[in-house]
Amino acid sequence: MNEASSGLFRFIAGLARHQVVASTLGSFCILIFMLTGGFVLARENVKKWWIWGYWISPLMYAQNALSVNEFLGHSWNKTIPGFKEPLGSLVLESRGVFPDTKWYWIGAGALLGYVLLFNILYTVCLTFLDPFDSNQPTVSEETLKIKQANLTGEVVEASSRGRVNNSTIASRDTEDGSNDESTSNHATVNSSPGKKGMVLPFVPLSITFDDIKYSVDMPQEIKAQGVAESRLELLKGISGSFRPGVLTALMGVSGAGKTTLMDVLAGRKTSGYIEGNITISGYPKKQETFARVSGCEQNDIHSPNVTVYESLAFSSWLRLPANVDSSTRKMFIDEVMELVELSPLKDALVGLPGVSGLSTEQRKRLTIAVELVANPSIIFMDEPTSGLDARAAAIVMRAIRNTVDTGRTVVCTIHQPSIDIFESFDELFLMKRGGEEIYVGPLGRHSCELIRYFEAIEDVRKIKDGYNPSTWMLEETSTTQEQMTGINFSQVYKNSELYRRNKNLIKELSTPPEGSSDLSFPTQYSQTFLTQCFACLWKQSLSYWRNPPYTAVKYFYTTVIALLFGTMFWGIGKKRHNQQDLFNAMGSMYSSVLFMGVQNSASVQPVVAVERTVFYRERAAHMYSPLPYALGQVAIELPYIFVQSLIYGVLVYAMIGFEWTVVKFFWYLFFMYFTLAYFTFYGMMSVGLTPNYNVASVASTAFYALWNLFSGFITPRTRIPIWWRWYYWLSPIAWTLNGLVTSQFGDVTEKFDNGVRVSDFVESYFGYHHDFLWVVAVVVVSFALLFAFLFGLSIKLFNFQKR
Repeated sequence: MNEASSGLFRFIAGLARHQVVASTLGSFCILIFMLTGGFVLARENVKKWWIWGYWISPLMYAQNALSVNEFLGHSWNKTIPGFKEPLGSLVLESRGVFPDTKWYWIGAGALLGYVLLFNILYTVCLTFLDPFDSNQPTVSEETLKIKQANLTGEVVEASSRGRVNNSTIASRDTEDGSNDESTSNHATVNSSPGKKGMVLPFVPLSITFDDIKYSVDMPQEIKAQGVAESRLELLKGISGSFRPGVLTALMGVSGAGKTTLMDVLAGRKTSGYIEGNITISGYPKKQETFARVSGCEQNDIHSPNVTVYESLAFSSWLRLPANVDSSTRKMFIDEVMELVELSPLKDALVGLPGVSGLSTEQRKRLTIAVELVANPSIIFMDEPTSGLDARAAAIVMRAIRNTVDTGRTVVCTIHQPSIDIFESFDELFLMKRGGEEIYVGPLGRHSCELIRYFEAIEDVRKIKDGYNPSTWMLEETSTTQEQMTGINFSQVYKNSELYRRNKNLIKELSTPPEGSSDLSFPTQYSQTFLTQCFACLWKQSLSYWRNPPYTAVKYFYTTVIALLFGTMFWGIGKKRHNQQDLFNAMGSMYSSVLFMGVQNSASVQPVVAVERTVFYRERAAHMYSPLPYALGQVAIELPYIFVQSLIYGVLVYAMIGFEWTVVKFFWYLFFMYFTLAYFTFYGMMSVGLTPNYNVASVASTAFYALWNLFSGFITPRTRIPIWWRWYYWLSPIAWTLNGLVTSQFGDVTEKFDNGVRVSDFVESYFGYHHDFLWVVAVVVVSFALLFAFLFGLSIKLFNFQKR
């Protein structure tokens, strides 16, 4: 049975080709097989139009084989007075199981056949079915120009082919670039004047750092090798400065610590020990203030179901000062989109990386734009060109160059750039393995300053004509080359005139200018709590409306399930002949609660997991506090759950034939609504408490099983051992079933054929009391509130991103 189930789910995943759709379809198949498999309804009670489901259910074959194996054994081979057949055969016949030993082999053979069938179908799906979404459904403006040129034979300008803005490089041909001041002047003078006059002004800021050290606790595997130190030092006294209008490349071999340095300066480190001084335009850095004036490009994850323009509108709404009116904000967004060349894509959906929506290069430009609409003075970018081809990398670099030309301070880590991209930078901050700087200064014309510096060092090989200066530089300063030549490049740099000039510059920039004041803001966030709530709810409403694999599939699943239950339990709510009629009616309630609830919980988890990654980035940028995000995520579910409950409740209530009174119908909708709500919030909570979607899925499944076991349907509360009865009171499903059964049958005075009143049987057998109904209702609502609260608390307290 386990292998057949695994094969079935693999086949469903291959057929659906979408995580949420596959999860929904998988739940639907489980429901069909369970309802028609002889467990909830015996074979004789399955309607004739559903009997085909009984014969194709793998669960039926497994259950029949196991039942025959058990009840035809010696321990059940006894007769009771008044019956000729053994007790085991009577039990099998009462549940519609064939009391024949051949069902051992029928069951085993059928399950083996299902294993082969599902795996063959899975292979067929992988062979012939393509993904629903293409990787890059949107085409960049540059690609369209090139395609048009190929068709018409026109010549495309170099800039349209994605080359870096050559005006900056060309300007270096007229500059000596021999010192820091000339480089700074060059960057300012040659910036595009049209770009500096944006609708929103900003204050240019410099950042200096002196003797920065960063260490972490010594890993156990290194301690095991006999190392006595308690800490591992990753940065060893790094010093430097980044200035407005200067584009700085932060480079080094893998393990040099360039990303670590950027994370320390940006305040993104969540662990470790930091020492040293960091100043912003001469004042000590305060992370709460710095986050409001800086942009930290951390990753390219954005909410997938909003457009480019909406992403920028959301960021600007929450990060620009409250006194900026909406019309000015819209003008500024348009300017930023033009700056990074996103205007043609303003209405394109962002999508998921590598799955749908924007291409990698477009996504990186969006990340830059999301930071720019906050009107920052300082921007850090971690490898903005990684994973891009030459054309795409050049497009991104052109957007970065345009950003620098507005007078902002921009620092990029970069890995093995091409000559064009490398020479688009103004300055270089070069580090070697071990966390030490070995060159901090201007690149100069065609990297002449960099080349002059290293070629002046004895035993460093001269660069070949046409060779990439960045590649040559990394090769000559590698650990292997240091060992071969005996050169300590860090020591050489610290003994150089360049180092002394940089230290003087750090000292100069660490002194506040006359008439300046330290940055301060009256509140932690730009917008009020209420505005944060509105903004988060606005974005969630767009995301849900444009997510049919989640919302539309949920409604389709609900409708199908309602019709399934209605036709399978047709008219059963009116029957009062015997206790089995009540069990069948309760079975419809139990099955709907379990399957629809678990489906709601499982389907919301990937949605919340994706949005939580976006939340981490937005919270680090101080866009909003965790509570408005959690409230928005919870609140947007409520109307969708209400519609879902209404669809299911109206269809099932009418088809099953429960008593048509306003009170009973209200109670039915009430319990279904809050049950689906607490299952949904439980799924959200499980994501909030765990590091990723996979762990959340596994952890939540364990509790589904416990809730099911102690729901009161498989074993009523009165028959649960006293030492386990406490868990019955903790099971949300038990309270839901209590409310549903009590509201429909707890006040029914009709009698079964044996003379027992329905209400008395409900009270004696299940332990449900009709006068306890309001307490049950409060408890069910409390479960929904509890799981929603724990979701918000987990979002606030836990950060599973470790840097």
